[in-house]
Amino acid sequence: MARRLEKFEKLPVYQKSQELFDLADVIAESLKEDSMKEHLAIQMCSNAALIQAKIAGAEGGSLYSLRMQNAVLIKLAVQDMFNAVSFASMVKINEEDYVQLMREKVEEFRLVFVEWIRGFDKSYDIPDNWAIRFDTSTPEQEKMEELMFDEDRFFGEFNEDDEDMGSFNDFDDDEEDEDKSDDDK
Repeated sequence: MARRLEKFEKLPVYQKSQELFDLADVIAESLKEDSMKEHLAIQMCSNAALIQAKIAGAEGGSLYSLRMQNAVLIKLAVQDMFNAVSFASMVKINEEDYVQLMREKVEEFRLVFVEWIRGFDKSYDIPDNWAIRFDTSTPEQEKMEELMFDEDRFFGEFNEDDEDMGSFNDFDDDEEDEDKSDDDK
């Protein structure tokens, strides 16, 4: 009986990543015996698998910053995989020159990848205090990042029975009150 495809496996970006995986596997199998064969084969195949795992991870969450984090790791894995193929060609341990074929597959993937990440919802995010999305070196920029976080939208996904627990701002007030009472002692 055939396995049911997951939602992310039906995405064009995932299907293109499968083509990269299949090509990396063929190239890895075709490498000549050499001291670097095993290392390069592992590098190619593990990066091809990582691409697929990160697509699934990006689709599993909806926060923009987490999706983009996965997208960056995908880009790096594609580049690393291509570098391994290029290096194998440079040191002449592959039977055929797969560099051009891999270059074409990477370009096909890149086009679908760009379309995929352009569909990410930039408005659905939370500040992460790493200053990657924004320059938070100034108080004005830090305030802008705080304003972009829609607390109601983010916490609206959680069980509404928990509303009596209050918001995160309530916790901050409690800490300030405790600090003031400690100062008074």
